Amino acid sequence: MRVAFVVQRCGLEVNGGAETHCLKIAQHMSNYWDTEILTTCALDYITWKNYYSPGLAEVSGVKVQRFRVAQPRNITEFNYLSEKICHYFNKVSIKEQEAWMRSQGPISPDLIAYVKQKQHEYDAFIFFTYLYATTYFILPSVAEKAYLAPLAHNEWPIYMSMWDKFFEKPRGFIFNTIEERDFLKTRFPKINFEGPVAGVAIDPPSTLNAKKFRQKHNINEPFLLYIGRIDPSKGCQELFDYFIQLRKQESVSRKLVLLGKATMPIPRHPDIVALGFVDEQTKWDALEACDLLVMPSPYESLSMVLLEAWIMGKPVIVNGKCDVLVGQCLRAQAGVWYTNTDEFQVAIEKLDKQIRYQLGLQGKRFVERNYMWSKIEKDYLELLN
Repeated sequence: MRVAFVVQRCGLEVNGGAETHCLKIAQHMSNYWDTEILTTCALDYITWKNYYSPGLAEVSGVKVQRFRVAQPRNITEFNYLSEKICHYFNKVSIKEQEAWMRSQGPISPDLIAYVKQKQHEYDAFIFFTYLYATTYFILPSVAEKAYLAPLAHNEWPIYMSMWDKFFEKPRGFIFNTIEERDFLKTRFPKINFEGPVAGVAIDPPSTLNAKKFRQKHNINEPFLLYIGRIDPSKGCQELFDYFIQLRKQESVSRKLVLLGKATMPIPRHPDIVALGFVDEQTKWDALEACDLLVMPSPYESLSMVLLEAWIMGKPVIVNGKCDVLVGQCLRAQAGVWYTNTDEFQVAIEKLDKQIRYQLGLQGKRFVERNYMWSKIEKDYLELLN
């Protein structure tokens, strides 16, 4: 079978969970299918500015076809439309919602035209994430052979009425977590969301060096680790506030280490260490070195970094307002959660060395039992069959 994966961005430099997830699935399914990723030339999801060259390339052994974005996002217009829509769902027409989606982007007329012209050369199209224009404006044109990994969660855009008809179109769905699937069933009760809950498997490198990471970055204290985009929508402002408050009240030394590209100001604080976007080896060395991983995001469909922390035997602390993260912690018995600054402080104080070890061990066993490539590959094969 020839199968195309459609996603908004793709590249080793791309800092995004959905994009990394798509690349990993395409990479592993190339053992069974002739896989290809169709995407844009964008690197930055804020502006969608063209970064990569258009045309065919190879990323991690996967064929990737990139198409130019017509124009960068107009941030002012997008923010205006978002404010207008999120407060007046019942009064906004489909036309206005689709104007928001065009402003959301990325819009690539070349990609849209390619899929329409070449659709008969592919047996299936698998779209990653419902939220962007690459899915909304392309999937309906190939609906009879389209499958969707929604990566959906409880955020305001999913309540726009334009999704009511859209979610009727895919031939099938594949989900990240039970919580994601159940949320979609509640949001769209008339749609049959039958499909496997697959997620993604984790492949740590063969060698790890926690000592090297600590020495290189001059980190001698215990530290919490955050991995991902440093963005208010990911709960990072709340994390900073809670951590700074924690440091005012505790006597022991502790750092917060951040790995990822920042789209917001990072507080100047002696215990907050921002290392920016790092390579995969550095990320894994940091996981080996940290005491625990913190995931403050209120919106997730699956947290890959939780799985990465657990495979390393590290416990996690997560935002208790996110059902998906709490569900992952409950099933793994490998993490705790908070909903305010006091709970954040108590959770960290109570996680002594012995408890961290036990939670991390349970997390490692959970990932090894439930997130194996053999199972995930089988789920994708059965989805198309």
